[in-house]
Amino acid sequence: MARKIVVTSGKGGVGKTTVAVHLAAQLAKKGQRVIVCDADFGLNNVDVATGVENLITYDLVDVIEGRCRAKQALVKHPDFPTLYVLPSSRVTAERYVSPQAVKVVLDGLSAQFDFILIDCPAGMDEGFHRAVATADEAIVVTTPALSSLRDADKVITALKSYRLQALFLAVNMVRGDLQISGETLSPQEIEQLLRIPLLGVLPESRLLRKGELGQIHISFKMMANCLISGRKKLYDPTRKYSGFFGNLRRVLKARL
Repeated sequence: MARKIVVTSGKGGVGKTTVAVHLAAQLAKKGQRVIVCDADFGLNNVDVATGVENLITYDLVDVIEGRCRAKQALVKHPDFPTLYVLPSSRVTAERYVSPQAVKVVLDGLSAQFDFILIDCPAGMDEGFHRAVATADEAIVVTTPALSSLRDADKVITALKSYRLQALFLAVNMVRGDLQISGETLSPQEIEQLLRIPLLGVLPESRLLRKGELGQIHISFKMMANCLISGRKKLYDPTRKYSGFFGNLRRVLKARL
């Protein structure tokens, strides 16, 4: 049975969808059978983030409303043979989609996959609760920014009421130079502050901003390994700023 993991955050703009799709791609690269389910019915863009927007015939709402079977709505990624996208369409306020309906679809697919990653809407409204109710585990994405940490703390409190099997933390957009200079909290300090285990440390990176699944940053490889094996080995964003040349790189970056 698949591990159903919701990827969530307290606010938008922290890279939640980027984390979901890049982690899914790396899991698939390791031979895992993976679905990325777009549970954001307002700003759905998992199809765009994975580059399959032109391959969609049906979506999650079509499955729920009986226009197709769940397998027909799955879009196989052309570059990752074991990665599938379950897209969603924009749903108006008058068109209610229940958590139970989404859960039935995902539970029906679960036996054929290893992981189902559920991309959750930002915030804590109805869409958040619908996505979380379908999952067994959660990854909370935050950045070192104070506003992001505050919102992540609120989301973690809400998630604990669901009694999920596991909660994990992914700290995104980490700058090693600022961490060394003490201008931001380290991921380990954030882990202590939020009191859930750290699964991934993801640097601020031009490669990640471009969003190309074929160019997966090593930090996601390490995050996928942690998720599969349970062994905690995290990316160190400060490493390239240590030593003489690292210090020089940090000084030059601070002046930009």
